[in-house]
Amino acid sequence: MFEKTRNSLGFEKNTQFAERILFLSFPTALVFMVLAAFNMVDPILAVISLASVVIFNIAMLFPLTFELQQIKKYVSKLSNGELNPDDLINLSEDETKELISAINNMHKFWAQKADILETQTISDTAVLDSLPDPIIVIDKIGNILGANLSARASFGEKITDNNVDEIFKSHNFIKAVSKVLKKESVSENLVFYANKPLDQKLYAHIKQLPWISKGNAVAVISIYDLTKSLKIEKMQSDFVANASHELRTPLSVISGFIETLKTSIKEDPETSEYFLKIITVQTEYMSGLIENLLSLSRIELNQDNAPTDKVNLVKTAHDVIDFMNVKAKENNMEIVLTSGKNIKEVCGDENQIKQVIQNLLGNAIKYGLSGTKITLKLENSDNIPPSKTMEIESCPSVKISVNNKGKKIEGDKLARLTERFYRLQEHKDQNIKGTGLGLSIVKHIIIRHKGNLTVKSSSDKGTTFSVYIPVWKE
Repeated sequence: MFEKTRNSLGFEKNTQFAERILFLSFPTALVFMVLAAFNMVDPILAVISLASVVIFNIAMLFPLTFELQQIKKYVSKLSNGELNPDDLINLSEDETKELISAINNMHKFWAQKADILETQTISDTAVLDSLPDPIIVIDKIGNILGANLSARASFGEKITDNNVDEIFKSHNFIKAVSKVLKKESVSENLVFYANKPLDQKLYAHIKQLPWISKGNAVAVISIYDLTKSLKIEKMQSDFVANASHELRTPLSVISGFIETLKTSIKEDPETSEYFLKIITVQTEYMSGLIENLLSLSRIELNQDNAPTDKVNLVKTAHDVIDFMNVKAKENNMEIVLTSGKNIKEVCGDENQIKQVIQNLLGNAIKYGLSGTKITLKLENSDNIPPSKTMEIESCPSVKISVNNKGKKIEGDKLARLTERFYRLQEHKDQNIKGTGLGLSIVKHIIIRHKGNLTVKSSSDKGTTFSVYIPVWKE
């Protein structure tokens, strides 16, 4: 019964309320016991008086004890973060009013501070996550306290569970970090190699944080990946070297024949005409090479600008075939267009898509067997095949396939077909003219359209180039 009463009153077991009542009532009880022992007070009257004193003590002590219990629960919930800013209590006793008022004011103050801090933290996190380069914050022993989105994407979501020397296993980098943490240097800059998650050449800037920084953070590391820049530099260098080499050969031929025409064979019309034909061929080759180089540069310049035009591929294919049929007939070949039903319109750049079809048909005519058919096929596709090298759109597409009956291209050579200036050795041996840029142009146009390019080759079915272009979306 006492337990139910205690629970209904909201008292805890360890309040010691009964002990306090007994302690306060003990002196009075002792006095009445002495008076009753010497017959100075009637024993019954002494018991009644003592009971009255106990009841009085209970009546006086109960409200204060009860409100102290409420304060204790309130502060406990406050310390555990279980209260909202508007969860305040009001008490009636004068002894507790000022105390609870001070606690309520403290609660409001820290709730406001917490809101400001949370807002600032969210803002800081959003800013750091928007930065393209990895940012890492470390404590005085190198443990990673925080990392932005780029750092987590590059080095793993659990990067904050590690020490910085576990992520970057580079002696020079760890040495530079140590110098900053030991305050031997305010900041350090270095270039180093990292093999996690893959072989990378990285630039790091390590800097001490000011003493007013929050928490245990003492230094920040910003990292820039040089790998891509170095690859681009190498590509540019190779591009210039290859272009120079490709131009040097026809220029040498033209220069040599012109010198010959000016001297020894002036009086030989047939030889002169033969040499002039060679000069014309080499000039056309150089003109085509320069045009392809300029075209490739223009495509790369706009590669990040997604096309927005609605293109009718059936009409576009007919336009290109009308133009390419002249070359096909010269090689005793025929271009056949097969189209599925209700071919969807695509989102693209019509001129560039024409260039894609034209380059693929041009290669089919150039490298296909004389007297065979070239098939240009259009069909709707539910998706775009995944790619390891291109960013593709996740949507339905239209598939453009060009098939020619030529010699099988081996698998190790298929992957290199879109490299700049790459040409199969057998085509060079057959003296088939080409710049080696046609498929590279096709690849970069497809990258801009966020589509894909696949190649299949076999001895019986020939070689098929398939291009996927995303469909038009309203």
